[in-house]
Amino acid sequence: MIEVAEFIAREVKKGKVIEVGIGFYTRIAKRLKELGFDVLAIDINKDAVVNAKNSGLNAEVDDIFNPNISLYMGAKAIYSIRPTPEMMNYILKISKAVKVPAYIVPLTGDPVPQGMKLITYRGIPIYKWEP
Repeated sequence: MIEVAEFIAREVKKGKVIEVGIGFYTRIAKRLKELGFDVLAIDINKDAVVNAKNSGLNAEVDDIFNPNISLYMGAKAIYSIRPTPEMMNYILKISKAVKVPAYIVPLTGDPVPQGMKLITYRGIPIYKWEP
């Protein structure tokens, strides 16, 4: 799954990228940081945010169903790894609001919002929306 970081690094100009719903899996965000990106990890779970900060990442608590849109301003892209189907439309709404691409790696079989383009990178399905 670390290949997702390589894919994003190829697709997105260096700058601020945001992982929505980081949970306790920080490898992709940390790899993007190593590649020179300013990564902001977002999660509604305070413990996940503390874990991300302890891993050396910038992290904030946010509820994407009622987002603090200022957190997302200035981003070059927003991405999420295996978000719930309910989260996907809200990730897309945030991306549209701040006019940046969104990348979603869904769980196998999860429905993906309409208008997203499927890109398969090293066998990993990555859905992309761009303004």
